[in-house]
Amino acid sequence: MAQDTPRIAIVGVCGSGKTVLAEALRARGYNARSIAQEHSFVTGMWRAHGPPNILIYLDARPETINARLGRSDWNEEMVAEQHRRLAETRAWCDLYLPTDDLSEEEVLQKVLAFLREGWGI
Repeated sequence: MAQDTPRIAIVGVCGSGKTVLAEALRARGYNARSIAQEHSFVTGMWRAHGPPNILIYLDARPETINARLGRSDWNEEMVAEQHRRLAETRAWCDLYLPTDDLSEEEVLQKVLAFLREGWGI
């Protein structure tokens, strides 16, 4: 990938796979970063990190989050609160991807297909 590749921002609920996806994309030469929820409001994110060219939103259910994070305390209310905080970002995203039934590799392959087909990169 060239230095001037589009900026890819990855947002979503905790445990949805943001960090893993960002690392996998960077390993393939993409300019990708996982954005913490405190920066996920669109205007705040753009001020802090500059506007992304591509915004990817990853989602997961409480049971998936618990399994991935090795916890048992995530519930519907906690995820609903994260969804509320991320509502503006989700409205602006270019790709919304629930990751519950996908492996890390499957998430990566779906995103790579989206980037190839939708963006030619």
